Amino acid sequence: MNADEVINQFRETEALLEGHFQLTSGLHSTVYLQCARVLQFPEKAAAFGEAIARQFAGQGIELVASPAIGGIVIGHEVARALGARFIWTEREAGQMTLRRGFTVRPHEKTLVVEDVITTGGSTRETIDALIAAGADVVAAASIIDRSAGAAEVGVPRTALASLKVASVEASACDACKLGEPVVKPGSRAKTP
Repeated sequence: MNADEVINQFRETEALLEGHFQLTSGLHSTVYLQCARVLQFPEKAAAFGEAIARQFAGQGIELVASPAIGGIVIGHEVARALGARFIWTEREAGQMTLRRGFTVRPHEKTLVVEDVITTGGSTRETIDALIAAGADVVAAASIIDRSAGAAEVGVPRTALASLKVASVEASACDACKLGEPVVKPGSRAKTP
């Protein structure tokens, strides 16, 4: 699966949205990727998961972990394709943490998987929580990299497709300056 095929899957399922959006990070953008729209189709989720897993085949990945909620479906599919265990992190009192009785074994070889990376914040927080729990986080992966390679997460990372999409502070947002209403489609925000 090449990058154009990935983007086409997003377009076909209306998961690639254009307008004026406030991202989960708080930044504003003219493009939003609503991964739930494409991942609602199990065959598409499985194909993305298998494509990511192929990049890590033979590397001895024992655990795949994802930040909730966006990374859960794709992380599970990557783990299934690798034959690895799967867990996720969640925010508790504003901090990413392992909950639900999830634990890691000391030095468990771990891959962190996310649906979309914009700033890398959730991925970095997940990596930090896993390292604090004793995991050996060796890499990170996502379906889409909105940062075009700029987001730094502290480990090598890869994506099935990369987009260079401007994400700016509200104070620098042209749509805000024009008075256009902002839509907050992310899982931690409500649409006005």
